Amino acid sequence: MKKIEHLGIAVKNLDASNALFEKLLGVAPYKQEAVASESVRTSFFQNGPNKIELVESTDPNGPIAKFLEKKGEGIHHVAFEVDDILAEMARLKQEGFTLLNEKPKKGADNKWVAFVHPKSANGVLVELCQEAPLQNN
Repeated sequence: MKKIEHLGIAVKNLDASNALFEKLLGVAPYKQEAVASESVRTSFFQNGPNKIELVESTDPNGPIAKFLEKKGEGIHHVAFEVDDILAEMARLKQEGFTLLNEKPKKGADNKWVAFVHPKSANGVLVELCQEAPLQNN
């Protein structure tokens, strides 16, 4: 793992949270997008080398909605940048970690992502992120 790629924060209302974090960080979000595979809308803020992802559920039965019901708004996951997500998944599996994904999937901010179950990481949901090649449209 190279570095913390971003901190993910679960929010109830993305628009209100965008306004709050814009005031807090002094910068506007650089990207907003929907991620259908996760049933979420996201906003990314960058302040210096640090990135924060705000995550709002688009499905009342989705994973973020369930997280908010159980724990309320707050830190949802820590994402780590990796060079080779498949190799990192294999290494973590060999080390005894439980993965929530058998293979990486397309995530937000042009990344391939996979998750480590929080029960095998002291209650922390860990996201692995690898930059995806840009697609020619």
